[in-house]
Amino acid sequence: MLAVLAVAPMAAARDSLTLGLQLEPPGLDPTAEASAAIPAVVFPTVFEGLVHQGVGGTVQPLLATDWTVAPDGLTYTFHLRAGVRFQDGTGFDAETVKFSLERAIAPGSTNPQKVALSHIDHVDVIDPLTAAIHLKAPYGSLLQVLGWPAAVMVSPASAAGNVTHPVGTGPYTVADWQRGNAVTLARNPAYWGVPPHLASVTYRFIADPAAATAALKAGDIQGFPAFPAPEAIAALKADPRYTVDIAPSEGETLLALNNRRPPFDNVLVRRALSHAIDRQAIIQGAMFGYGDPIGSHYPPQNVGYVDLTGLYPHDVAKAKALLAQAGYPHGFTATLRVLPLPYAKRAAEIIAAQLAEAGVHVVLQDVEWATWISQVYGGHDFDMTIVAHVEPMDYDIYGRDDYYFGYRNPAYKALLAQLDATVDPARRLALLGDIQRTLADDAVNVFLFEYPYFGVWDARLRDIWLPTPVQLVDLATARFDDAGGNTGTGGGLSGAGGLAWLLGLAVLGAVALAAAKAGPRYVAGRLVVLLLTLLAASLAIFLVLQVIPGDPARVMMGLSADPAALAVLRHQMGLDVPAPQRYLAWLAGLARGDFGLSYTYRVDVGRLMAERLAVTLPLTLYAVLLSTLLAVALGTLAALGAVRGRRGGVVDALLNGVAQLLIAVPNFWAGTVLALVFAAGLHWFAAGGFPGWGGGLLPACKALTLPAIALAAPQAGILARVLRGELVAQMGQDYIRTARAKGLSLAQALLRHALPNACVPALTILGMQFSFLLAGGIIIENVFFLPGLGRLVFQAVAQRDLIVVQGVTVGLVFAVVVVTFLIDLANAAVDPRLTRGPRP
Repeated sequence: MLAVLAVAPMAAARDSLTLGLQLEPPGLDPTAEASAAIPAVVFPTVFEGLVHQGVGGTVQPLLATDWTVAPDGLTYTFHLRAGVRFQDGTGFDAETVKFSLERAIAPGSTNPQKVALSHIDHVDVIDPLTAAIHLKAPYGSLLQVLGWPAAVMVSPASAAGNVTHPVGTGPYTVADWQRGNAVTLARNPAYWGVPPHLASVTYRFIADPAAATAALKAGDIQGFPAFPAPEAIAALKADPRYTVDIAPSEGETLLALNNRRPPFDNVLVRRALSHAIDRQAIIQGAMFGYGDPIGSHYPPQNVGYVDLTGLYPHDVAKAKALLAQAGYPHGFTATLRVLPLPYAKRAAEIIAAQLAEAGVHVVLQDVEWATWISQVYGGHDFDMTIVAHVEPMDYDIYGRDDYYFGYRNPAYKALLAQLDATVDPARRLALLGDIQRTLADDAVNVFLFEYPYFGVWDARLRDIWLPTPVQLVDLATARFDDAGGNTGTGGGLSGAGGLAWLLGLAVLGAVALAAAKAGPRYVAGRLVVLLLTLLAASLAIFLVLQVIPGDPARVMMGLSADPAALAVLRHQMGLDVPAPQRYLAWLAGLARGDFGLSYTYRVDVGRLMAERLAVTLPLTLYAVLLSTLLAVALGTLAALGAVRGRRGGVVDALLNGVAQLLIAVPNFWAGTVLALVFAAGLHWFAAGGFPGWGGGLLPACKALTLPAIALAAPQAGILARVLRGELVAQMGQDYIRTARAKGLSLAQALLRHALPNACVPALTILGMQFSFLLAGGIIIENVFFLPGLGRLVFQAVAQRDLIVVQGVTVGLVFAVVVVTFLIDLANAAVDPRLTRGPRP
């Protein structure tokens, strides 16, 4: 089957490119929420700002050609580029600048940089191509802030719909968004600047690092900005098919300390911990040697950096002395809360061992992201934690009294105020140096390393990346320098509506068959049970999700969100309504077929489920088909071997061993091996992704083949053992001896008479397996980055999109109940005796 489906990879057009990204954006408007995945796709490809940040953070013109600053630092006058139009045809002018910036600071704004942009008092329109930005007080960082994604220009005509249908002034437009799978950009034919070389760019979302590596090696993608597997970098660097860019990112990785809580409120303790840590050992062990040590909260690649890594050299004796001076001669015990991030987990183990040498006993405590935001970031309930702060130029967080570090230093706040009020470049550099030294002297946190940025590209790809503070993937200049290569494919996830109709017809057919077989009372009783089950499940699901820690609004807005913006977003999401009222409203919506609106995607949950079901249901059916075929073959042959006695014993033992092996091999491991062998190695299949049903049946089935095999293998082993045992039992019955006496061979008797009777328990197991595969394919869908229901639930849980989790879970409960009903009917069709009541 693999040989039949496998075809040679097709050569890519030279003007198309497919890139991998680890995170899918919840929306496509960088001015609406803080997810770093949003600008990774649409900035500066779709949206542009007045200025942009070049290498080293230098500010360069973009939609503004030049600007002047008033002597008092309160007014910035921008001269705008003529002839710029938005992708919907509307014009860009000074009114657009006024609208965009005043919208960002409005009371109802959820802009992730609202705090920084709120230094703006108002914007005046001088003439169509001149806008004056008036500040409340001098703010020397304004130009840098205007180069961030949150400050892009948006059209009044389309701003409200940018979350799902973005419209900007950039060189690309959003041509297609297959949620859970890919976003495709198309060249903007009316772009005001130099047209990009590439006609289309597709971003495919691959969360699993191993899957990302396999996709690169299989040629499914031609690049991966922010590549998530540092352990694979050395091998990729040695492979001439790829080029690897490594540079510092904006991610200051910290052992963050709770300065509010003893003993971390003592600067001597904090300095002791800084001496106890060996940064180079952590970089080597946690990051495989990649990353730059830092001595303060400032990126080494940015203008104004001061090297303070020598302030706290690794010195265990010095650490012990400082602890004794602080009143802890025997050390102390502290808890380190660890996020489910590879670098954090690896670093935590090393840090715990290093601190133990200084007498500090560290208890590691795993915590997932949403809980971290709720308890650590929001509730300040922690001793230590490891996290990378990725927002550019975010040293100002140390001036916030309510920030989770709990650092309070009036002198530091004064430095920040001076920096904001200073426009002179030389004076600003001096103040930046003082800011870094103050944080280092106070040892606010243990500053570990600047998280490295890995960009892995097809060796023929040129001019795609610039090491700027916002880590640009510069698609405006990217190009291939020769022919050949592979590219991923797009293709819509069409067919979801057709599948919904098919499911509805299947249920109606099942009800009609049940009425014919067992009568309307039986059907009515089962429907009542179905409704009661759904009602009980909906209540249980809702109650469980309410007690899970984590604020969906906080997850969406990020760590630096403005409290007022958070309150607005919570109101928009209905989170300020009492839980009983939310449950009743949700239940009433379910009765109407309305599953609610996704918090993150801002689209109907029912639509999301239908789109993902178009992948998960065929995958499940494909896996069930493969499992059944393999199980019938294995089970039948093993049973024949068993009943033949000594001659067939070897066959029986061998096939039983095969079945046991299928059961023992984890499906995620099998999936990874299949991808490495048949995708990365032989190039027979793609390493993952789904092209959509619109591209034809064969490409879609080909994309589902490897994951279906991985899912089917353990289920086939289970089913084969059940079928073999039941066949052996049936072969000892009187009716088999009668059939044999009439001249049937052993194989004929087994196939004609024993197999139908053995199918009753096998069908029950098969029904259970179908339900399990439908609801439990989350791991395989992530390994093969398939946009199915399992991956949707995984993402929704991580993003605290509770309305999606509720809807999908209730839908799966309904599916399990319906499948159980269908299996009962199938059993009755196979063995009509099951429909008869007990005899008197």
